Amino acid sequence: PTHDENGRGGAMPDKARSATTYHTKSRISKGTGLAQNLIRFHKRPNGASPVSSQDKPRVHHSTIANLLREPAMNGPSQISVSRLRPGRRSAFKELDVDTIIPKSQLQARTNSLCSEEGRPYGPSSGPSDSSDTSDSDDSPTSISSEDAINDSRYSMFSTAFLPSRLLMLASTLLLTISLLYDTPLLAKPGPSIFGVKAGVIGKDVQRRALVDGRPVIPRADTNTDVCSRWSGQSALVNGTIYYFGGRATTQQGQADNQWNNDFFTVDVTKSWDISSPPVQGLPQPSGPPAVSLGALWNSYESLFLYGGQFSDTPPKTPTDFSLWEYNIKDSSWTEHRDPLTSSGNNSDPANQPVQRAAEGAGISVPQLGRGWYFAGHLDSFTTPGWSNQVYRTYLKSLLEYTFPGRTNDGVESLGGGKTAGQDGVWRNITQGGIQDTNAFANRADSALVYVPGYGAQGILVSMGGGTNVSFTQMNVIDVFDIANSTWYKQSTAGSYPTLRVNPCAVALAAPDGSSTNIYMYGGQNLIPYKNQTQFSDMWILTIPSFSWIEVDTTGQSVPLARVGHTCHVWDGQMVVVGGYNTDLAGGCDSGFYVFSASNLTWQNNFNSISGADDAKNAQNQQPVQVSDPVALSGSYGYQVPGAVQSVIGGKGYGGATITAPAKSATAGPLATGKPITYTVTDTNGAVVTETGTPTAAAKGKSGPNIGAIVAGVVAGCLAILAAYLGFCAWVYRRQLALYKNHVAMTQRAAAGAPGEKAAFLASSTEGSSMVKGRSDTDRSSDVRGTPGSRSGYESVPPLPVGPLGGNSTANSSSEDLIGEPTFFGVLLNPRRSLRVVNRD
Repeated sequence: PTHDENGRGGAMPDKARSATTYHTKSRISKGTGLAQNLIRFHKRPNGASPVSSQDKPRVHHSTIANLLREPAMNGPSQISVSRLRPGRRSAFKELDVDTIIPKSQLQARTNSLCSEEGRPYGPSSGPSDSSDTSDSDDSPTSISSEDAINDSRYSMFSTAFLPSRLLMLASTLLLTISLLYDTPLLAKPGPSIFGVKAGVIGKDVQRRALVDGRPVIPRADTNTDVCSRWSGQSALVNGTIYYFGGRATTQQGQADNQWNNDFFTVDVTKSWDISSPPVQGLPQPSGPPAVSLGALWNSYESLFLYGGQFSDTPPKTPTDFSLWEYNIKDSSWTEHRDPLTSSGNNSDPANQPVQRAAEGAGISVPQLGRGWYFAGHLDSFTTPGWSNQVYRTYLKSLLEYTFPGRTNDGVESLGGGKTAGQDGVWRNITQGGIQDTNAFANRADSALVYVPGYGAQGILVSMGGGTNVSFTQMNVIDVFDIANSTWYKQSTAGSYPTLRVNPCAVALAAPDGSSTNIYMYGGQNLIPYKNQTQFSDMWILTIPSFSWIEVDTTGQSVPLARVGHTCHVWDGQMVVVGGYNTDLAGGCDSGFYVFSASNLTWQNNFNSISGADDAKNAQNQQPVQVSDPVALSGSYGYQVPGAVQSVIGGKGYGGATITAPAKSATAGPLATGKPITYTVTDTNGAVVTETGTPTAAAKGKSGPNIGAIVAGVVAGCLAILAAYLGFCAWVYRRQLALYKNHVAMTQRAAAGAPGEKAAFLASSTEGSSMVKGRSDTDRSSDVRGTPGSRSGYESVPPLPVGPLGGNSTANSSSEDLIGEPTFFGVLLNPRRSLRVVNRD
């Protein structure tokens, strides 16, 4: 049947309208039912063929309404067939008579009715011919009071019909109350009568998540069978990797229509092979745009889609920016429109519109309840109204988003411990230390990693990136102090990676926290232009040493070099998702790879070692770090590899001996702060390494560094020992010289040599300044008596002269000089040896 815009039945076809309409005489008699009172029969004019089922007109709303109102139209002598009040519409849809009663059964009931009453059907007792017909379809059929005086069946029917309608009303009320119980109208929502809501936008979200006044409706599940996938946004929450949008191809050689809003998950709480990862497609939302190279921030309850660029093949005009939030529990999307910034430390003024950027470095720190997007670019594929005559603008700002319900002392509006509202709070940091100087470069496609400790809230480490004309070298790293909203620079040690853009990076903590090791994989060099070179190398930047270490993967099944990939860490293993390589030449790539951070090897499967039921360690932290809320997640089972130990010392559990930058920090948290360290015990309960507590470090105060204290004590002891040995050596040489001089004098005295006294005095008054500091042999050859000497005695070798200028043994006792002195004797009794020297 046809319907108008309000859902009412449309006009009947012309062919049906020309038909002569007969109404059954609604005589309420024995065997007559309510449905029979509403039946209309249609006949062709005289000589016309019977009406076919296709040509039969539909029931007219106006006709039914007139039938229901006919008692009021014909006066009090009429008996109302319907119990509805005049002018009231039926609550039920009126159906074609063909759908109510089959034609054969309908004809049989009609004949039976007519024969039982002794009259043919029609408006009168005469034959049913054309002279008795009405020219109007809306002509009602009168029912005389005489025909209904003795009719008891109608009253019986009415009595029987009342309970059924009451039952229907009760059922309707029951269903309505059940529906209300699952809505906020009753203040407290209850269980849904429709079962699980997974993959469906909830009723409460449909009221909030609107686009142009319409709820966001999920579309078909994501197709996970693709050729290649890259440049998407991803996040890891509670053991599940969520991946949204980006670019993908479904067949080799596909060059357009690559942008999509695919949405799928990968479970990392179970073991799987890289050839068949557990990818689960989720409904493609109709609200969030299809973008690439944005960020997917995450709290522990929600995902937040920020930024990204729209398709360039074919070109798509970007829309105004909105932040899209995905509630993980409810599987629902919500749009946060027209966000504005707030003022804060080193930030732009408040109430500035938040722009959509692309190719920046996104990082989530759910421990702090914040997400950041560093640098990137703006152009005609990110910003509405951007002229294609204006080249893209590269950024160096740091956009910060505080998650709903979380605190942030760096934002003025959240001072005093206030929490962010349901739309969160934005802050654009542009004046943090060196950030607004020429020493801090604009860039895109860098990597950003969170490292706890050092400052009161930890640091962010930026690596790589560049523009179309310059690139960031990695011998100097930019470091952001979160608590102070300030950027610093830190020099690195060792051979460093070549310049690159768009790598991926993850951070893992040593069991005792003495080092945090950042693993950086892949990326590409954009020089020369249009001749990009992708990388497949793996590098480790170990902190706090800030030393680069290249991983040797010779002989391993290394994945094809790539760019535009994302990576996450769980159970001490890096999981790589997606990526693009120009050497594929339109070929396909599985896009799932696993790297063991402890063994430094690429492996064919992901090995789950923590499992999915470890409620006490939901964030997959090192066992001794579970009680610390800011400790790195994903480090469970990680051991410091030997290649790192050879640079910073220690063992697999940690115990790094280099606890400061190899090239000293001049300012900032690395110059004054320390890593958060923990106590690690062996399986037998013995303490393996004992360091400071995490609580003090988390507040910006580092605990006592036992290693540094021990090293200082040992160094002090060695210094004292070296000084003592030097002193004893000096005393030994002085005492030995005195002994030799005493022996020579004794020998001359025994031989009666003339002029001994005069010679001694002469040497003591005249020769001392000439021979000071020389050996006995030198003196004997260089100092001679002269023929004109006033004494007239033969010259003799002068006596040794010491540092104090004394050269006489006259005051020395022969007792102290008995026996040749030894160095060991001086060590055992330095006071006696010193007394001999001083007495001389």
